[in-house]
Amino acid sequence: MDIAVVLCLILAGVSLCLSVLAWRRDTPLSWRFALPEPVEAEGDPRFDTVLDYTPEAGQAHSPGIVVEQDAFEILWFEGSAEAQSDVDIYAARFERTEGAWDNARTGPRLTRAELNAAMDPPQIVVTLGNTIENEAKAGGLWATVASIGGWAMASIVDVPEQGGAARKLNLSPFLGRSNLVKSPMVAYADGSMGLPAYFEMGSTYGVLARFDAQGRVRDTRRMSGMGKPIQPMIVPLSETRAVAFLRDFNLDMKLLLSRTEDGGQSWSRVEALEVFNPSSPVAALVLGEGRILLAMNDLEDAPNDLRLVLSEDETQSWRELTRFRGEGALRYPMLRRLSSGEIVLSYSKGNKQGVVVHVFNQAWVEA
Repeated sequence: MDIAVVLCLILAGVSLCLSVLAWRRDTPLSWRFALPEPVEAEGDPRFDTVLDYTPEAGQAHSPGIVVEQDAFEILWFEGSAEAQSDVDIYAARFERTEGAWDNARTGPRLTRAELNAAMDPPQIVVTLGNTIENEAKAGGLWATVASIGGWAMASIVDVPEQGGAARKLNLSPFLGRSNLVKSPMVAYADGSMGLPAYFEMGSTYGVLARFDAQGRVRDTRRMSGMGKPIQPMIVPLSETRAVAFLRDFNLDMKLLLSRTEDGGQSWSRVEALEVFNPSSPVAALVLGEGRILLAMNDLEDAPNDLRLVLSEDETQSWRELTRFRGEGALRYPMLRRLSSGEIVLSYSKGNKQGVVVHVFNQAWVEA
């Protein structure tokens, strides 16, 4: 037998043995969601506007929320216009002072130059988009980065704390391209996390990317079906059940929904709800006992208005808590609960011309 063939067989055997050893040592993923503890209504109802920001020029859009102990940050991308080469990520930081949330700092949080220098392997950062907290890493972010082309060729980049290496997340066979983020991560009972993402090249679909406790991508599951579903917002209802609200990029003016009964291992075919939606993402927050808080644009006669609504029967019916009106569209909402139990709602105002942030408590929701 030719010595080259023998060497190839030996190498194949060693590779197989190593694969089997790694498989035997590997810990299977948990597919049970970690549910937050319900928050009791305490004190008087409070609803405060803590930020109404308009840049001196250009656009400020797509706010995300970073939750810390006794503090939080609002992130958004800002520049002359969306997807332009002067766009950076800005932030407003809020800290608790004498019972109130004070804006401690507003300014650039992540610039294209900083991310260019941190990319490993090197990747040109032309513009930045939706950016959210990486809840699996202290101080970490997930940023939507375009190096070539538009958003359909974007990548998700794992941005660590200042000074660390930033790396592209490979979730697709197209060199990790055409993957974007918008919604907060999902926690699992074993301490691992899931990242709602979406694929936007041609046949669009929602994605749940699963990470292990070490932050490695271990699995991806799709949400596909009717329309062009993107920007999934996942809301766990029990350890195994969850719903995902999705935006229809097809402009069919309906809110899309997919369900899972097995912790996200499989998702039902994406279908349209009888809920008007002008191709705009929603924000959702689970309150426990079948209750879901939702911020969305769902009024046919006022599509630019943003409504905060509550379902007490797992999406079967909704009642309005309040409605926000303004000049131009109020879109791209985000909801997160703070360590204090309060809830933060942020959204873009005036057709991407600024960012608004409200903080309210559970007593206000109940009232």
